[in-house]
Amino acid sequence: MGESRKRYKLLTGTDDAAFCQRVSDHLADGYELYGPPLMEILPDGTVKTGQAVQLKPAPPSSGQ
Repeated sequence: MGESRKRYKLLTGTDDAAFCQRVSDHLADGYELYGPPLMEILPDGTVKTGQAVQLKPAPPSSGQ
């Protein structure tokens, strides 16, 4: 994805296929959704969206 792997991110953008793809890409890269999506309808009718994601916790090592 080319971005640093921060533990928490708030993804924002216009509610379109590109935004949905960004969220999907983060989920495929080890992130999980954190809380509900946010939406705002601007006066011109544009819908802005936000979704928080966090890295999934690393599985515990078996120690074997």
